[in-house]
Amino acid sequence: MKIKEKQTKTYTSPLAAWFWREKEETEILLRCIPSTVVSLFVVSVICMNLLANKTLLQTNWIALDGGILISWLSFMCMDIITKYFGPKASNKIAVLAASINVLTCLIFYIASIIPSNADDYTALDGILGGTWFILLGSTIAFLVSAVINNFLNWAVGRAFQKNPDGKLAYAARTYISTFIGQFLDNLIFSIIVFVGFAPIFWDGFHWTVWQCTACALTGAIAELIMEIIFSPFGYRIVRKWKEHNVGQEYLAYVNRGKQQ
Repeated sequence: MKIKEKQTKTYTSPLAAWFWREKEETEILLRCIPSTVVSLFVVSVICMNLLANKTLLQTNWIALDGGILISWLSFMCMDIITKYFGPKASNKIAVLAASINVLTCLIFYIASIIPSNADDYTALDGILGGTWFILLGSTIAFLVSAVINNFLNWAVGRAFQKNPDGKLAYAARTYISTFIGQFLDNLIFSIIVFVGFAPIFWDGFHWTVWQCTACALTGAIAELIMEIIFSPFGYRIVRKWKEHNVGQEYLAYVNRGKQQ
């Protein structure tokens, strides 16, 4: 009844109508989507930001930071949400995760600048404090790559008309979207940080565009391997959601909106 009552309201402008519909749709989505997946997604985004402070491997043609250990989880969660709820829903959760990550970084920064005489926390403060342009680059790169990953995942899935819910369709849409999404994430981040800001704030240290591209490509390959290993778990989750009719309120709401 509440949804019907809200739909009968009149709005002063199309923009106001759009805003309140999006707000209502987001509220329904957050009620319907299983909290475990959302929690894992948000935690993985925050952990990526922290683990990126440590470089695991660096050569002339590849550089991998600690974020690779968990970045696959972020993309797997987006693939699961996109498959079941659609790319728009996945984009909303990506914005939520990025917003929580920024808030977390702000809290970490405040904690890092609060003095303490209990012990020497210099190393911890350096990690928690972070660098503003790294946060800026990672946030922009994540949001852009998330939108591209989600819509590409959806587009590839639409190509499988005969068996869109089969293992082959799920594998194709996740592998293709993850590889391209991860490549763009790595490339955008490295260009913003190592080409744009690093020469200014890190005493001239910088990467060339070629180095950024090469590292983005090799990093995407490594992250794709992780996705291939763990994607069967994502497929099982989607199947269980469908068996238990998860999120029917949101799906029905979206379908009504398409029919209006």
